Amino acid sequence: MSTARFSPFELLLLKSRSQVDTATLLLLGWVLVHRQHVSEGQRRRRLAQVTSQFRHGHELGPVMSIAHSQDLHAIQLAAEVVRKECSKERSLSVMHQAITVATDDGDISLANHYILRFLADLLNVAPATLGTLFQELTGQPLRPPEDPSRDAYWQTHDPAYYAQKAQEEADAAQREKASQEQAEQQQRAKADKQQEKKQKQQEKKQQKEDARRAKARAEQSSAEQARAEQARQERARQEQARQEESRRRQQRSSPPPPDRTTRALAVLGLTPGASKTDVRRAYRRMAQLHHPDRFYSDSEHQVALASARFQRIKNAYDYLMQTY
Repeated sequence: MSTARFSPFELLLLKSRSQVDTATLLLLGWVLVHRQHVSEGQRRRRLAQVTSQFRHGHELGPVMSIAHSQDLHAIQLAAEVVRKECSKERSLSVMHQAITVATDDGDISLANHYILRFLADLLNVAPATLGTLFQELTGQPLRPPEDPSRDAYWQTHDPAYYAQKAQEEADAAQREKASQEQAEQQQRAKADKQQEKKQKQQEKKQQKEDARRAKARAEQSSAEQARAEQARQERARQEQARQEESRRRQQRSSPPPPDRTTRALAVLGLTPGASKTDVRRAYRRMAQLHHPDRFYSDSEHQVALASARFQRIKNAYDYLMQTY
């Protein structure tokens, strides 16, 4: 029978020696992943200790992976299995284990506050019984969880926000003070305006002189660059002439290049004598392999190379179809 339609947790249940142990294992793993300041290795070791007597018969790794993924379908299924199979004594044992793994370090996270209450409701454990069990195991009463919708919660858990608000108020006061100082500076600036105007005129005159000198230096530099460019072009022409002469000598001594039909066949991976049908088949294969759309996720350079290859293939095909 195909197992493609089963989820990872459903497969674990199918292979488990005890489905209720496997379901409890996932719920305890769910509590552990909401423990704060605990490494993954510590979570797995703690889960192994608490469930050492379980008869599930499989590794803890897949269960912890499902717990980390927050797969609510799997958690709901585990809850249904536990609700259906657990007796009153087993329910209290599960709650005992859940409280233990949630409070090893003396603290309980906000998420685990709600998870423990969910498990107690699931297992028909009364709130008073949950509170008594929590008191016995931790030595502290199970207080109501903090409410994230209240301002007091964030004053404790996000003091940076309130520090930012205080800083913003201080910045506003500072801006107001700066605005007043700016007004005073404008009054003083108005008194110095005439002197500044005179100074600007002197600076403007100096700037014109500096600009004239800079222009003369730029013209001199441009002339030197033009002479250097002319010399470079002359050297390039001489080098090109030498290269052209060298190519002519090589062409006289080398065999003649293949004709255009042979080159076009080579582009399509064919040899002389190929039929028109061979040309069509080769073109379809090469076009599919080198079409630029296949390289859209690569770099612009790769796409440009693919476009050039495809154009060579297309040109070779067009020429051969006209020639045959």
